[in-house]
Amino acid sequence: MNLLVVGASHRTAPVAVLERLSVASGDLPAILRRLLQQPYVGEAVVVSTCNRVEVYAAVSGFHGGLGDICAVLAGHAGSTPADLANHLYVHYDGAAVEHVFRVAAGLDSMVVGEAQILGQLRDAYHVASEADAPGRLLHELMQQALRVGKRAHAETDIDRAGQSVVTAALDLAATHFPDGIEGRPALVVGAGSMGALAVATLARRGAGPVTVSNRGADRAHRLAEAYGATAVPIAELVDALSTVDIVVAATASIEPVLTRETVARALAERAGRRSAPLVLLDLAVPRDVEPAVAELPGAVVIDIDGLAAAQPTGPAAADTAAVTQIVTTEVESFLSWLRGADVAPTVAALRARADEVVTAELRRLAHRRPELTDEQRAEVSHTVHRVVQRLLHSPTVRVRQLAAEPGGDQYAALLRELFDLEVPAASPADTVPTLAASGLAASGLAASGLAEASARPPKAGGPASGPVGATGPAARPAVPRQHPGGER
Repeated sequence: MNLLVVGASHRTAPVAVLERLSVASGDLPAILRRLLQQPYVGEAVVVSTCNRVEVYAAVSGFHGGLGDICAVLAGHAGSTPADLANHLYVHYDGAAVEHVFRVAAGLDSMVVGEAQILGQLRDAYHVASEADAPGRLLHELMQQALRVGKRAHAETDIDRAGQSVVTAALDLAATHFPDGIEGRPALVVGAGSMGALAVATLARRGAGPVTVSNRGADRAHRLAEAYGATAVPIAELVDALSTVDIVVAATASIEPVLTRETVARALAERAGRRSAPLVLLDLAVPRDVEPAVAELPGAVVIDIDGLAAAQPTGPAAADTAAVTQIVTTEVESFLSWLRGADVAPTVAALRARADEVVTAELRRLAHRRPELTDEQRAEVSHTVHRVVQRLLHSPTVRVRQLAAEPGGDQYAALLRELFDLEVPAASPADTVPTLAASGLAASGLAASGLAEASARPPKAGGPASGPVGATGPAARPAVPRQHPGGER
């Protein structure tokens, strides 16, 4: 089983594509089930936020796994894999590990260093675990990713560079007011984690009065009370909109909450009251603000696309260098663990072969020396088994150590060759593919190309690159689930 990441983010897809791909929290179990029903997918975790939709999977073949995942994503989005290809990125093997760790550390976020993604990864992992979707490989990956994210924020000043998406959005909103957002009345639509962060940030930056509106009135009241804000029913949005200058929309609705008609009525009511524009910050995916609202005079709409375009595109802050080094070190550590885990079947096969030989010889001895008592036979058996286990101890420990090093897979291969061991053949996924358009034929995406594709180079002494995956359903192998093992 090998790691494969397929996703789209603010870097590769406009918000119109992201909202089609986005998966509501209540729909995650169904998507996970569909992924696990695919022939090449053995484990899965799905991460869906306002800035990214990603599938982390353990697959038995690169092309087959890519095709399976793209088919599920396309089906969910009401599209085709070819239509999505230009917006998707693919990371495989070591590059997949690096990507997940970078995401957890905040290096791949729209606002570099923001810590929200760590909680979002934790939530995605929890939902997947409840659905029994991760196996041993993804359990280890997600647990280590969360640890890497915590380490990045604990050991570096990445938080200094990492303002939240809400903070970045409010910075952009401030450019539309001569004196910034201090003292500007604001409305937050949505009382989830993003809405709560928006209320807290608005209060901290001196905006106000702040009003909160949410479909669940109790949640809106609790949030408002915590920050000295006011809660209003969702049915009174027009009145609330007519009294504010800033709107932060962050609900989980699949349909726009702020329609053109609603905002137009509010603008008409506020025309004689307020001269400032109505700045609407749409931080939701799917969008909370109907795109046509941007056409209304007096309304300024800033969505995820606008926010992404406004972020610096140059080198990241100097503080990110230390986090990058942490990620690099942790990736190598994870890959060492992975290589060591890969040799386990060979070691188990060697010990099983030794037991077979000992058992066969003890049977021959019993046939040749029938006069031996049961006690004598037991003593001989115990002695022979002890000798064999002591002989095997050092080489098996050493091969585990060597296997954890780059190119270490050759030692397991030599053991299999020397002792003629029958170990289940590594899947074609173990050969690192060349992630080029010509190499994607088996996944059905050759003509489309991908927004980004990466893989670690073949391991030293490992198999040479070659065709990866099967091309027809008949050739698709069953994918065994790998469940959590012992300590790393």
